Amino acid sequence: MFNRLFARAPQLIKWGKLISVTGGAQILIQGVGFVVGIYIIRMLSQSEYAYYTLANTMLGTMTVLADGGISTGVMAEGGKQWQNRKELGEILATGMHMRRQFAIGSLIVSIPILFYLLLDQGMLWWESSLLILCLIPAFMAALSGSLLQIVPKLHQNINELLKINVQINVIRLILTLPVLLFFPFAALAILASGFGQVVGNVQLRKLSIRKADWKTAASPAYRRRIMAKVKKILPGSIYYCISGQITVWLVAFFSDTKSIAEIGALSRLMMLLMLVRLSVDMLIVPRYARLPAVKQQVIVRFFQVLGLLLVLSAAIVGGVALFPDLFLYILGDAYMDLDYELVLMTLSSCLGLITGVAYMMSSSRGIIPNPYLFIAVNILGQVAVLYFFVDYTTLAGVIMFSVYSGLITLGYRIADFLYQTLLKMQWSDQSVHLNP
Repeated sequence: MFNRLFARAPQLIKWGKLISVTGGAQILIQGVGFVVGIYIIRMLSQSEYAYYTLANTMLGTMTVLADGGISTGVMAEGGKQWQNRKELGEILATGMHMRRQFAIGSLIVSIPILFYLLLDQGMLWWESSLLILCLIPAFMAALSGSLLQIVPKLHQNINELLKINVQINVIRLILTLPVLLFFPFAALAILASGFGQVVGNVQLRKLSIRKADWKTAASPAYRRRIMAKVKKILPGSIYYCISGQITVWLVAFFSDTKSIAEIGALSRLMMLLMLVRLSVDMLIVPRYARLPAVKQQVIVRFFQVLGLLLVLSAAIVGGVALFPDLFLYILGDAYMDLDYELVLMTLSSCLGLITGVAYMMSSSRGIIPNPYLFIAVNILGQVAVLYFFVDYTTLAGVIMFSVYSGLITLGYRIADFLYQTLLKMQWSDQSVHLNP
């Protein structure tokens, strides 16, 4: 056993370094992002933070709509031609051209909605216009950045990519600290974030230009292939860009500026759970994807991971319930009366964590639910919850709605996983003994 271990030591050391570097960089990236987010909460007034929350939420929606599956298509096509500099350049040029067209459509749909919501929450028309103008560069930078990262990902330039991502967050921190100290406005917070991504995009382009020819033109053939994937992904993207931020939208339409700031602040505090999800994505999901096609093993491992996450989530919710003031202190005095809402938000976020891991694990085995049936079931369930179970005009009611929605989604994913693994899939061997 020891001889085999020593023989594999170089490979183990290689993977150990990769995991430690990647994990350490991700902790640094998420940590800096969390610090910036808390600083913004503390420096902005509740009204300004409400405007920031609306703008940031719309930024996420706009980015999802403008992508619509383009980055997935570019990654898939780029994976086939990743060693051919000219072909890879054509694929990226095609993706960029399509992304610009989708971006225009996304802006046409999203900007009027955001403008209306900002006016409805008491922002003056010229202030709303200024905030939207500061949002557009951040939007365009985010779109370009997601495509520019594909080349270093394909060529596994992990260290360089992580350095750039760290640099983006550090620049955002350096700009945000002094700017908001003297000018605490939501528009400037958005602009500082976008500028960091612009600088990062310059570095990403320099990194990717070594492996891809950026001077090539878009290819009609690649456009057709990428568009075929977009048609499959776009319906789900539209649903997720609405459902993923539905708590903010409900508060924006049915409540006041104070509630918007509170839901935004609580959501920012929950970003700490992202470290758990990243760890699972990096360490557990790849191993689960490599399991042999044995029914018992695939099913048992699935529920073992979900069980561990359930225990961890129970501990997190219990800790927050016992010491809410400790966590609310991070957000500042304006949010110290949100004990009950904090516990509900933690419960909702933990359900989202478990649901997300269930999706990652099942999709890594090629177990993907019918998107149209999934969307229909969730929408019908959410409508029933809104009508019968919650008061969506209060902050606690909106968060409770997200708890019910999380339970519906998790239940559907588990039911679909069992249906496909027990009834639909073909297995090679069902008698392999599981190691503890």
